[in-house]
Amino acid sequence: PTRRSSDLETAEVAHVPGRKLAKSIILKDDKGYVMAVLPASYHLDLSLLNGLLHRDLKMADEDELTELFKDCEPGAVPPLGEAYHMETVVEQALVREPDVYLEAGDHTEVLHLDGARFKQLQSKARRGTFSHPMT
Repeated sequence: PTRRSSDLETAEVAHVPGRKLAKSIILKDDKGYVMAVLPASYHLDLSLLNGLLHRDLKMADEDELTELFKDCEPGAVPPLGEAYHMETVVEQALVREPDVYLEAGDHTEVLHLDGARFKQLQSKARRGTFSHPMT
């Protein structure tokens, strides 16, 4: 399945609204990698993100993801960039949720965090609006 369907399938199987399941998208440029964290039911707007960060980011490829996240199943990277020493930016819509869910490195385990705990885990991440709900 595509990345989009994988995230939404995880949300459906876990009986979690897609807006509450945090997904990570890994991007890169000549300065390094960035983890964008957004709701599974949202679509990344790369031009908004590049404007927010003043960078020229592009999607990292599958080989890079496999190398960066050796402890994770493909497509199940936890949305916790700090754990991987990676610059992180979090979609503001996700920060406003009272409950947030995230994959724990595989497609079977989903962690439930209250919004305050999620914000605490993302305390060093930049926040902004760089995605839109899928239609």
